[in-house]
Amino acid sequence: YWKGKLHIFLNGKKLKGEWILVKAQERNGKANSWYWIKAGAGMKPLTEKNESSSAVTGRSMEEIAQAKDAIWHSNRNATREPQTQKNPELNVEASTNARMGFIEPMLARPVHTLPEDERRWLYEIKLDGYRCLASRDGKGVKLFSRNSNLLNHRFPKIAVALLKLEPGTMLDGEIVALDESGRPSFNILQNDQPTEEQIYYYAFDLLMHDGKSLLQVPFEERRNLLQSVITPFLDTLRLSENFDAAPKDIIGAAQQLGLEGVVAKKRGSLYEPGQRSGAWVKYRINRSQELVIGGYIPGSDFFDALLVGYYRGNKLLFVAKIRNGFVSRVRRELFWKFSGLETKQCPFANLPEAKNERRGMALTAEAMKQCRWLRPKLVAQIGFGEWTETDHLRHARFIGLREDKNPRQVGRK
Repeated sequence: YWKGKLHIFLNGKKLKGEWILVKAQERNGKANSWYWIKAGAGMKPLTEKNESSSAVTGRSMEEIAQAKDAIWHSNRNATREPQTQKNPELNVEASTNARMGFIEPMLARPVHTLPEDERRWLYEIKLDGYRCLASRDGKGVKLFSRNSNLLNHRFPKIAVALLKLEPGTMLDGEIVALDESGRPSFNILQNDQPTEEQIYYYAFDLLMHDGKSLLQVPFEERRNLLQSVITPFLDTLRLSENFDAAPKDIIGAAQQLGLEGVVAKKRGSLYEPGQRSGAWVKYRINRSQELVIGGYIPGSDFFDALLVGYYRGNKLLFVAKIRNGFVSRVRRELFWKFSGLETKQCPFANLPEAKNERRGMALTAEAMKQCRWLRPKLVAQIGFGEWTETDHLRHARFIGLREDKNPRQVGRK
């Protein structure tokens, strides 16, 4: 909190879920303002007026006393009839019975600026993990990766938790590992063998409910129903909430918290399997890029550097030597995956580089004699500082393998 931010989880009667308290930037000489943001709702800065107001009605204590419509009872739960939560009504005409099975997930289009019309868009934090479609039918649970691979064996705790859902339910979401600060960490998820207590499933969409397809149901209706489905299971299963706030404030909070980015989703949009239509867009804060591994330079600890690139059309273009981001165990496990991929042919179309290119960093014909080439079957997540004018990466580091990505679909972002 002394750095101006706090990320907490509340499980009270009025306040439930994840909340972020962020100190506002100094404006007009005033710097003692804080934004209290629930995933899904931005609230006003704390002031003397709203500190003493009701969290339910917004009235002051004096206004409540004058109204005489609220009497406190120490045994309130014993005197009230329990209230049952009703599921939001669906657009029944747009909902049809459907078979349970893999649905190609809808994709977000990368953008350099977020749309700022809050009346037309809703905003979520971009989670850094494995995209996962979770299907619950009468036989059990299936966790599908983006490429329809089953993930049950890797995340059994999530599969067990999803058994609480009613059969005929399919969620779209992200499997994430949280670090000690409560932030999603792909590096922990991929490389550090996270404990079960660090693994969570964040659901952000509902594709099927009670055996009915919701693909043609507007986004807000799917989200409202999703909230009623997920709320009772906030231990391992969590709701990736919407932020009802200005994009610049969300980006500022995400930057201070070290999060990857923000996703904006258009109100009223339908779910478009496999499409990157622009109804969903993503804005990255920490820059990273999926890249294809096409070779390596041998070293004393299995290898000295990875050689990575991306596809432009049918050509694989070399962009970086990756030396940072490894520990010995990761090097060993990654090196084992090279078995069976060795080839004598360089897969990169833009090698060798000229000797005077990139100020002595070029991978020349002479330097290529040290390289070992691999068939381009593995995809790595690479963090970096920036792209250079010569289409290479600066300050690149290895984050993890992306087993959910098709190498032939990896292009520059």
